[in-house]
Amino acid sequence: MPKRTTQPPNHPTTPPPVLGVIGGSGLYNMQGLSDIKEHAITTPFGKPSDPVVVGTLAGKRVAFLARHGRGHRFTPTEVNYRANIYALKSLGVDRIVSISACGSLREDYAPGHIVIPDQIYDNTKDRERSFFGGGLVVHVGVADPFCNDLSKQLFDSTQKTGATVHQGGTFITIEGPRFSTRGESETFRKWGMSLVGMTASPEAFLAREAEMCYACMAHVTDYDVWHHSEEPVTVDMVIRTLNQNTAHAQQAILNLVQTLDRKEKCECNTALAAAIITDRKKIPAKVKSKLKLLTGKYL
Repeated sequence: MPKRTTQPPNHPTTPPPVLGVIGGSGLYNMQGLSDIKEHAITTPFGKPSDPVVVGTLAGKRVAFLARHGRGHRFTPTEVNYRANIYALKSLGVDRIVSISACGSLREDYAPGHIVIPDQIYDNTKDRERSFFGGGLVVHVGVADPFCNDLSKQLFDSTQKTGATVHQGGTFITIEGPRFSTRGESETFRKWGMSLVGMTASPEAFLAREAEMCYACMAHVTDYDVWHHSEEPVTVDMVIRTLNQNTAHAQQAILNLVQTLDRKEKCECNTALAAAIITDRKKIPAKVKSKLKLLTGKYL
């Protein structure tokens, strides 16, 4: 059984994890993970979906977080994305890999394939999208929402597993929890979308606001509902493909961790440097205190 601790925010483990992984529980049950500890964290934005599990993999500390909570208790809209990202940041994580199920909107991205997307279209409407507000206005740049460097490393690491993996594509995030209608699916295809899922937004944008590198390993489970020669997407279809791909995901994470060290900073790690527009003298003290983990080096 993993050791359980209460980990206050802004109190990183020693050494801090080289990687944070957001996905299902199959990832932190992976073979070779040792010295496992659970960190129950409370953030200024509430509690994350689950305790953060930190363990040693290939000699390095790695943090795992079940996006929907163990047992899949939260809908995509109910996930506390802000608390999840903040909790990982508080442990010293500066790189995140998201493991996500998705539907394909392209013939060549077939069920069972893995995609490392490079763009997002946010089609959600009911989610908290930013850490900021309440007297502190920040306009963060997200022209390229996924970290180019981490995405390339993730693609290379996934290729080594023997899985069929594609690089690039736009991931449209829908509100859910329902699946798309045929009309919506056909429209997304006309818009030039490659993948459809329910969790990439606002997760990627919050990671950028937290100055963390973020990349996505998208597992294609179905052809959504546009492909008339294939069955429409079902929960059983999604679960079956994810279970089949768990070994690939675990091996890809292991491959990636083996190549990661505490890195030189990239542009993701200075995303707020020119993004804060509010007059420093006008920012409320309570807001400065609440967001010190994110903005302390600038304010």
